[in-house]
Amino acid sequence: MEAFTSAAYNQYLGERELMGTRCRVDGRVYLPPRAICREGHDEIEWIELAGQGTLAAFTVVYVALSAMIAEGFNRQNPYCVGIVRLAEGPAISAQILGVDIKHPEQIQIGMPLKAIYVERGEAAARRTFLAFEPV
Repeated sequence: MEAFTSAAYNQYLGERELMGTRCRVDGRVYLPPRAICREGHDEIEWIELAGQGTLAAFTVVYVALSAMIAEGFNRQNPYCVGIVRLAEGPAISAQILGVDIKHPEQIQIGMPLKAIYVERGEAAARRTFLAFEPV
């Protein structure tokens, strides 16, 4: 897969591969992927990321987005979203599973996390999303 697009990234997620891009000039790694690095270089390549990281920030969401409401999340059933700093350097926001939403004080900044893949939607609308859970 050569195109550095969100469609290509989502296709990799569907195959349960966490793919980012790396600039061949300065070595910076990006997730979500991008076709041009922040220094303007266009010598970019796909790389597979290990899916290991640490929690940099989080929040518990009580007023859900429409897509999450469709999955059953609401004020009575909140979910956790966090910023995960990956071992390769980039940070990405994702749902954090496997934590006690009712006791957010037990969710620790710096805790080790691993990538998991969550299927949502029905039939043709079914998609794979990136999430993380404690190691």
